Amino acid sequence: MIRRIVLASNNKGKLAELQAMLAPLGIELVCQADLGISEAEEPHRTFVENAIAKARHAARASGLPALADDAGLCVDAFGGLPGVDTAFYATQFGYPKGDDHNVTALLHNMRDVTNRRAALVSTIVAMRTPDDPEPLIATGRAEGEIARERRGTHGFGFDPVMYIPAFGMTFAELPPEVKNANSHRGKAAQQVAQLIRERWL
Repeated sequence: MIRRIVLASNNKGKLAELQAMLAPLGIELVCQADLGISEAEEPHRTFVENAIAKARHAARASGLPALADDAGLCVDAFGGLPGVDTAFYATQFGYPKGDDHNVTALLHNMRDVTNRRAALVSTIVAMRTPDDPEPLIATGRAEGEIARERRGTHGFGFDPVMYIPAFGMTFAELPPEVKNANSHRGKAAQQVAQLIRERWL
């Protein structure tokens, strides 16, 4: 019976979101940093390949089943970029790495762009072992538009500028439980939790 899964990430926001979503399964999600595991290389150009690489690395280093999430922002006007390079987006324009700098760079680069359609995408992969031939793969998308200024105080990443027309608000303006139920990561986590329940428990 699986009781512990290592999360192949050191992102505390991601850990908190995923812990809450997997809690009903009775599974403890452990951050890889707490087990002394380094971050994996992410050399690939797709979310699914990077998520597999991260899960495989964490499973091999820990001896536990592993769960990895690779997520990013895909902007229509930029041909789907920054995509897998989302975490480092700001560094391409001379800013330090970080969520706030990413938002600053994006708003600057989109100041004259009229097509503001974008999607936050999350691909979650779960593997029982590093050699699991059948990883569980779930993908979630949250479609919206890039706002022209920051709005709201919740969440992290691009939440302050990810405007969701269905709510008339940015993700950062929504209560966390509403955001988690409707976010890219929330949708992918709901799928992977169901897959874990059906196939592993």
